[in-house]
Amino acid sequence: MTDYKLTDVIDKVKLRDMLEKFTEATDLAAIPCDLTGKNITDPTNFTRHCHMVRSTEIGKKLCYASDEKHGRISMEQGKPVIFPCHCGLMDLAAPIVVEGKCYGYILCGQVFLEPLEAEDIRRAKIRAKKFGLDVDDYVQSFLDVKVFTKDRLIAATEMLNIFSNYIVELGINNLMQQRLLEEERLRLQLENTLHAMELKVLQSQLNPHFLFNTLNTAARLSYLENAERTGEIIYSLANLLRYSLRNLEQFVTLKEEITYIQHYLHIQKARYQDQLKTAIDVPEKLQDILVPVMTLQPLVENAIIHGLEQKEDNWKLKIKAYEEQELVVIEIIDNGVGMDNKTLKELNNFTRKGKGHITGIGIPNVDIRIKRYFGFQYGIEVDSRLGDGTITRLTLPKNYKDLDTAWSEV
Repeated sequence: MTDYKLTDVIDKVKLRDMLEKFTEATDLAAIPCDLTGKNITDPTNFTRHCHMVRSTEIGKKLCYASDEKHGRISMEQGKPVIFPCHCGLMDLAAPIVVEGKCYGYILCGQVFLEPLEAEDIRRAKIRAKKFGLDVDDYVQSFLDVKVFTKDRLIAATEMLNIFSNYIVELGINNLMQQRLLEEERLRLQLENTLHAMELKVLQSQLNPHFLFNTLNTAARLSYLENAERTGEIIYSLANLLRYSLRNLEQFVTLKEEITYIQHYLHIQKARYQDQLKTAIDVPEKLQDILVPVMTLQPLVENAIIHGLEQKEDNWKLKIKAYEEQELVVIEIIDNGVGMDNKTLKELNNFTRKGKGHITGIGIPNVDIRIKRYFGFQYGIEVDSRLGDGTITRLTLPKNYKDLDTAWSEV
């Protein structure tokens, strides 16, 4: 389940109304707290005694410390805990648990489980002086506290726990439903765009400026509707489309290519609900080298689709660039399922024609383009072991000036 805080999912109005009805029916005090011990709503039906104690600085600190301590114990044990507060009243802390995850706890009680004795009154007088309260008034508030049976206290708290858990669960389900609707809307937007690209309508029949203006308008609308994540995805998609419409014979800096990849990965992370973890390590001195446009995306896409998607979880992908003698090496590293020796050999020999799922540019095509521009000694090499992930290694010349020379060698 997604990590939500209690304040994210709870309907405070509904919870307060429920607590008021509960305290009217049971004569118990109640207050809900989050994981940190912070009160979610105002206290309900607190006794006059507890109001008096909490009106003093020392009494308030002791109350908060007692509540937080036993609230944490109830969350750790996953069940209600009955405990005496520092003044001797009996309280109960019950964890708020939905599908095995704890979101906070409810404090309930401020009662006695048996009639007071003379020793209890004597101690109450000592506490009154300690808190700086009027002794007679404090003792009377102490005597006014109701006496409950233990079974009645537990039964009332279990009922309260059921209702509070239900309200939290309802809030979580509503948030998850909103998230699913947002993701479904995004999926439809992406599918429609990709379908249009496959038909090659965007570039041949539709003015690209109109397309980008429309996407930017949609992104602005999403922000106005408080769907900021959707807006970010639409902006990334617009940047992807703008970049992909470039001539494939064009050269760009490695920095531009990496920026394009970052937009691509932003969309993929949204698609996979942030299951995909990425890292990019490209030294600044290599960011200005020239590479053919759309060189890295097919390699990254292949790592995700054929490596990571086949793995259940813990997806990691890293893009790394470094110098090696007269070469610039760019590695796409994934911790996916890897491949057996036969598949690896076929891929390195490029005996099959491939197509990228997004751009129509497969890995063999990228390798051919690199060799065409720079020579047969450059290109793509894949290293992989079944179950241990894959490294796709792209080699380029560190220093090249005359591209026409490389062309003539092919």
